[in-house]
Amino acid sequence: MPWNPEIYNKFKNIRYQPFYDLIDLIQPVNGMKAIDLGCGTGEQTAILAHKFSQADFLGVDSSAEMLEQSKALETDNLHFLKATTEEMIQSGEKWDLIFSNAALQWSNDHETLFSELIDLVNPKGQFAVQMPVQPENKLNKILLELVNEEPFQSYLKEYKRDSPVLSIDEYAQILFDGGLENITILQKVYPIIANDHDTLYSFISGSALIPYIERLEGEQQALFIKTYKERIAEHFPKLPAIYSFKRLLLYGRKK
Repeated sequence: MPWNPEIYNKFKNIRYQPFYDLIDLIQPVNGMKAIDLGCGTGEQTAILAHKFSQADFLGVDSSAEMLEQSKALETDNLHFLKATTEEMIQSGEKWDLIFSNAALQWSNDHETLFSELIDLVNPKGQFAVQMPVQPENKLNKILLELVNEEPFQSYLKEYKRDSPVLSIDEYAQILFDGGLENITILQKVYPIIANDHDTLYSFISGSALIPYIERLEGEQQALFIKTYKERIAEHFPKLPAIYSFKRLLLYGRKK
């Protein structure tokens, strides 16, 4: 997907708080071999590598546009690689820390995916993941309703991306079955205060909206954007608006 780092980073401060909340769950271990799946521009991976300076970090992302900004961040204990999460699983390489912040929601079949990732955690290693709770977040709900309506269903050739994000109970079972201890699962609201509706549109345009926009052109794309903005205004009639953006934080340590 054509990720745009500038649009994504417009909400950097909002996107960073759950990252810091997630790393607070991680225990420092000397000599830790760590991977950051879906590292984006690499800025957060660099923070990780600085905080856990005795660890070796590999940041992995499938977007060349995002990784372009990571080149200047490489250090002795921080390197980057263009690859998908699925490719890293297929490699079979094992890790003392598997970390992912706001990325695994782009991978399908979480029951299989998370089980396979946990299998790659070394004994006493750690697993730390954060994702938006897409099925419960209002902007995602509005988007899904829109793509199921005409004329957009036809414009998109019936394409839609159902969220792979599971329930807390399902993730708890997967982490437990994978042999993780000290399991911590938190759902937390990170409020976005918007003075206008364009702010809410801009927030989602840098992430969940991308696969739909890239499938539309010209008048179809313009109508889709216009209609979506109108729906946002209908669902948030009071300004300034509060968007109760929900995120899920998952942590466990291998036996």
